[in-house]
Amino acid sequence: MPARILNSQVFEIDPLRDPRWQDYVLRSPQSSIFHTRGWLEALHRTYGYEPVALTTCGPRQELTNGLAFCRIQSWLTGRRLVSLPFSDHCEPLFESGEHLNQLIAGIQELASSEGCKYAEIRPSSRLIGMPNQWQAHERYCLQRLDLRGGFENVSRHFHRSCVQRRIRHAVKEGVAIVQGRGSELEGIFYRLLLATRRRHGLPPQPKAWFHNLMRCLGESATIHCAMKDDQPIAAILTLEHNRTLLYKYGASLAQFHKLGAVPYLIGDAIRNAIVRGIEQLDFGRSSYEDKNLIMFKERWGAARFQMSYLRSPAVTEQGSSESLWLRRVAKSACQHMPDRCLKALGSLAYRHIG
Repeated sequence: MPARILNSQVFEIDPLRDPRWQDYVLRSPQSSIFHTRGWLEALHRTYGYEPVALTTCGPRQELTNGLAFCRIQSWLTGRRLVSLPFSDHCEPLFESGEHLNQLIAGIQELASSEGCKYAEIRPSSRLIGMPNQWQAHERYCLQRLDLRGGFENVSRHFHRSCVQRRIRHAVKEGVAIVQGRGSELEGIFYRLLLATRRRHGLPPQPKAWFHNLMRCLGESATIHCAMKDDQPIAAILTLEHNRTLLYKYGASLAQFHKLGAVPYLIGDAIRNAIVRGIEQLDFGRSSYEDKNLIMFKERWGAARFQMSYLRSPAVTEQGSSESLWLRRVAKSACQHMPDRCLKALGSLAYRHIG
């Protein structure tokens, strides 16, 4: 797949068609599930975004760096370059500071030439020497759990009453776990997600998003479902890459929370991940305003890191695109509108807020 020359130092490639991209992602120790072709393909299929990658490597060279992002064109929220939409983080992949500077300059140049409102990157770590045009737009709490040392050692740090005791209670109550892929589990997960988002006063992500994730990511994506007497009561969706398990989505029925199904699901996922040689559980991002969610993740022994999303040019608006949009939606309306309306709202909203 030919690369487009952006300038004398940077090339634009199509990560869905250029075979070098997936090969590089699979061997790069910095890469996450969000860099993979499967994740980018799911974004493209669901929301129509155009995945792009910038690199300093020429068309016939093996890739040694890359910055993945999506072109978003929305009549509602404008034209932007985002690295990457709906992704907790997306580290620029590079081996030297010089290459990072060239990639950053490249995306700035591209955003300016295409009339974009801004370019946004979402690194999981602090990038040294960023130009002044890049300013922190959003700050999040990123929490990760080290899984090395075996399950007995890891589980020793689980909160005694909020995690360990609840897992034992779920076992005692006969909660069963089913995990895998397929349309049946997808349907169960989405019904639970719809109930959860309604409870929180938020529209659900499009059903097609989860269908595409499962199809595009294959064995890297797994649905874990908790059952009580053949009744699905909770589910989580995990993603796996580079010896890291990502806890991406969770859903549950409130009337069954006392059974401890969600801690049981996460604990079981951790145990199985350690058996497969997984070294880290990425709990993903949390808003610093969501103290309960941060505390929930901390009770597993997860370490905290500050993560800043950066934009160029810097903007003065407060809050992420997603939170700004969702704040305009009345919480009570989401809690009471019919399912078909809530689903339609999600399908309309999310493609504009990536």
